[in-house]
Amino acid sequence: MSYIAGVDIGNSTTEVCVGESASDGTIHFLTSASCPTTGTKGTVANTHAIKAALKQAMGRIGREIGDISLIRLNEAAPVIGDTAMETLTETIITDSSMIGHNPSTPAGAGQAVGEILLIENLSRGIPGTQYIVAAPQSFSYEEVAAILNQAADTLDIVGVILQADEAVLVENRLRKKLPIIDEVARIDKLPDKVMAAIEVALPGQTVRMLSNPYGIATLLKLNAEETRTVTPIAKSLIGKRSAVVLKTPGGNVRENVLPAGEIYLDGEHSTSVNLDEGAAKIMQAVSEAGSIRDISGQPDTNVGNMFARIRQGMGNLDHTPEADIHITDVLAVDTLAPVLISGALAGETCLEKAVGIAAMVKTRRLPMKEIAEKLKLELGTDVKVAGVEAVMASLGALTTPGTQLPLAILDMGGGSTDAAVISREGQVTMTHQAGAGELVSMLIETELGLGDRHMAEQIKKYPLAKVESLFHMRMENGQMTFVEDSIDPRFYGRVILLAEDGFIRIEQDIPMEKIVQVRRDAKKKVFVTNAFRALKKVAPNHDLKNISNIVLVGGSAEDFEIPEMLMEEFAGYRIGCGRGNIRGTEGPRNAVATGLVLSYAGEEK
Repeated sequence: MSYIAGVDIGNSTTEVCVGESASDGTIHFLTSASCPTTGTKGTVANTHAIKAALKQAMGRIGREIGDISLIRLNEAAPVIGDTAMETLTETIITDSSMIGHNPSTPAGAGQAVGEILLIENLSRGIPGTQYIVAAPQSFSYEEVAAILNQAADTLDIVGVILQADEAVLVENRLRKKLPIIDEVARIDKLPDKVMAAIEVALPGQTVRMLSNPYGIATLLKLNAEETRTVTPIAKSLIGKRSAVVLKTPGGNVRENVLPAGEIYLDGEHSTSVNLDEGAAKIMQAVSEAGSIRDISGQPDTNVGNMFARIRQGMGNLDHTPEADIHITDVLAVDTLAPVLISGALAGETCLEKAVGIAAMVKTRRLPMKEIAEKLKLELGTDVKVAGVEAVMASLGALTTPGTQLPLAILDMGGGSTDAAVISREGQVTMTHQAGAGELVSMLIETELGLGDRHMAEQIKKYPLAKVESLFHMRMENGQMTFVEDSIDPRFYGRVILLAEDGFIRIEQDIPMEKIVQVRRDAKKKVFVTNAFRALKKVAPNHDLKNISNIVLVGGSAEDFEIPEMLMEEFAGYRIGCGRGNIRGTEGPRNAVATGLVLSYAGEEK
C-alpha cells in the first residue's frame, strides 16, 4: 500500500486529494483538503499553499506528509486579469465649473437657477434677483434657518447649499420650502455672484435636468458650443440625488483623449484589432487568429501598457526574460469604469466605456518543474508534474454519480475556464482559456467603484438583502424575511451580504438593485461567454448540439447563481447540465486533484 496525492494549483485555491494505491492497482480515496493559493498560479510561491493543504489532508487521517509516496501536480498556467480603457477620456474642469454631489440627506425637491450668494453677504443682495445661498459649517442649522427666514421678506432665495450635514434640519425650520444640498465639503471654493443651477430629486429618484446636457443648457441658457463642453459634466451626474452646476466666466471644460491602441495577434492567421472596437470585435479577432503564439499591444497606448505590465509582472515572479513570456489567450468583455474628473470639487467621476481583459501567460521554461523540484527537496517525497488540467478534471468528473461516456466537462476556476469532451472510446478533446472568477471580481470592483477587491469577491459570492427594520429585511428577489431576534442596529437601513457565518455590511451607499445588476451582468459576460467559446472548440464538428451532457466543476461551479445561468443558456440546445459531485462527496470541487490520483492508477496498469 502507498499514499498518492493529487495537487491542483488554482488561481484562488490549491486543492489536494489523497488516495491509497493497492497492489492490484485499485485506488481507495482517503481524504482531501484545500487552502488559498499563495502567489500567482504556476510560480514557486505556490509551494507554501501546497504544503499547507497536504498537511491538512494527511492530518485528517492521522498521518504525516512524509508518509506520502508520490505527489502529482497539475500543469498550471498563470492567468492575469487587467482592465484597459476603451476610450480613456480625461475631463479637466477649470475655475470651479461644477460640483456634482450625491449626499444621502438632501432636503426639499425641484430645480432652481440663481446667483451664488454667501450667507455672510446676504446684506448685499439685490431685491428681484434670484439667489442660491451658500452657508459654511461655522453657521449652525438654527442660525442658517433664522437668517434665511428673515432675508426671505426682501430677497428671492430659490435654493441652499450647506457644508454641514443639516439639510433636513434647516428645511424643517424654513417658512418657504427650498431645494437644499448639504455635505459640500469645498464650499469655500464656491465663487460669489456666479450663476448656478441646482437640483434635488424626489426620494428614490435621481436628477433629470442636470444629468442631461440639454437640461443644463436650458437652465443656464448655454449656446451649442457651451452645451457640447458640459456633456462630460452631465454624464458624471447620472444617478445622483442632487447636484449643482456653476457657470463661471472663466470656467472651461476640456477633454484629453488618450489612445486605446491596437492588439496584435500572432497566430495561424496573424491579425490586429483596435481596442476601440470593443470586446465583441476583439474576441472575433482572437477566434479568427486560430492557434495563438503570442499577443501584444501597440506601444505607448493604453492596451500596450497593459500587456507590458502583465509581461513585466510575470517576469518579476519567475525571473523569465520578457522575450520568453507569451500571452496565448485573452478574454475581453465590455465594462464601465469610473474616471475621476480633474478640477471638480466633490470627487466626481464619470463612467467611461472600458474593456476588461484576462490574459493567459506562458513561459518558455516550465515553472512547474521548479515547483516540483522545490517540493521534492523540502519534503523528501517523489514529486511529478503529471497532467493537463482539463484531462484531469474530466477523469475526476466521471466519479460523479450518474455520469457516463461520452461526457463534456466545464471546469470553472478563478483564472481560467477549461473544457473537455471525452468520447465513448475515451479520447479527450480539450481547451484551456483565460477568464473566470477573478475577472468577474475585477469587473464588479471596477463598475461599482469599490476600490476594494476583497469586497468585490464577497459581493460575487453571496446574495444581497436590505435591512428595512430591526425585525425584517427585503431580499434581492423581493421576498420579505422576518426574524425573531432583532437585527444588529449597525445593519439598519444598509445593504448586506448574506454570508454563511453572518451578515456583511456594504459600506458604500449603492442601491441593492444596482449591485445585483452589476454582479449578474459580470457573471454572464465572463462565464456564459467563455462557456460557449470553450465548448464550441471541443464539441464534435464544433457544434454544441453534438454535446448531450455537461458536468460543471471547479470553484466557480459552487456559485449560487452561475450554474443556473448556464443551465438556462444550454436549455435551448437540449443539453443536460448540472454541478458535479466528485466521488459523490466533494461537490464540484476537487475534480483535478481526484483525476491526478486516478491517472496514476491508469499509468501503473
